[in-house]
Amino acid sequence: MADEGNFSDMHFLTVSEVAEVMRVSKMTVYRLVHSGRMPAVRFGRSFRVPEAAVEQYLRNAVVDGRSETA
Repeated sequence: MADEGNFSDMHFLTVSEVAEVMRVSKMTVYRLVHSGRMPAVRFGRSFRVPEAAVEQYLRNAVVDGRSETA
């Protein structure tokens, strides 16, 4: 089993970096963090989001089932 307490291999992104990757506003990222839909770690007054959490969120993003041709 991997050592779950080892953070040396983790990469964290700022809220601004997450917003840039997702092409949304910083406020949207803050809403995701505060609602619990995007995990984050608080450092003082700022948040850092694990890069893997952003990748997982985007992988699990749901688009409504309507076809573009419908």
